[in-house]
Amino acid sequence: MTRGAIVVGASSGIGEALARALAAEGYEVGMAARRRERMKRIGAELPTHTAVAKMDVSDPEDARDAFEDLAAAMTSIDLVVISAGVGHLNRGLEWEPDRETIDVNVRGFTAIATAAMAHFETQGGGHLVGISSVGAVFGNPGAPAYSASKAFVSTYLEGLRGRQADREADVTITTVEPGFVDTEMAMGDDLFWMASPETAASQIVRAIRRERDHVYVTRRWRLVAWFLKATPDRLLRRALS
Repeated sequence: MTRGAIVVGASSGIGEALARALAAEGYEVGMAARRRERMKRIGAELPTHTAVAKMDVSDPEDARDAFEDLAAAMTSIDLVVISAGVGHLNRGLEWEPDRETIDVNVRGFTAIATAAMAHFETQGGGHLVGISSVGAVFGNPGAPAYSASKAFVSTYLEGLRGRQADREADVTITTVEPGFVDTEMAMGDDLFWMASPETAASQIVRAIRRERDHVYVTRRWRLVAWFLKATPDRLLRRALS
């Protein structure tokens, strides 16, 4: 039986790399993002059937409609990956960058997550993967809205796991917290710590196979997250200022 995966944010970065990696695993792939032509070109290169839907995640109703259209075009949906996200350095606390961050990373994420969960509960099971960030574990003074939005993603997914514990539908929920990945949104330039989107996708696909609850990408960021959580706020603020 053909497995199907929807990747939201599939036109670039981790989302594109995941679409390619999942197709290599035999998944039929539904791709959603704003750049339809870009996704069509990617889809033409994949070894399995693909479907494409233009989606503006900053508009929750548009995003949910596009999700339903994509679901209808696919044979099955066993996996939904929410990879769409934005991030801005915003030390001046300008409203527009923070508004966009909230619209995409919080409202848009929740719109797709709830649509995916409704689909999975109707069919009796599935696998939801949310791409959060190591930035979820501390408040970045240069990008406070980004850190807060990713904390929302991680905590929301944790809540969904607890919710599913006593429900009939067998839904696996995986939280992915990447560190620096070489994408348009990267907030760092340390080559040693920077992973390629392909490396990140490979580790995420491994976590999907193993039905992990939570994974850091790359794995070394587990130590960074531990350090950030253990460091007193006063010292952490000094180090990040």
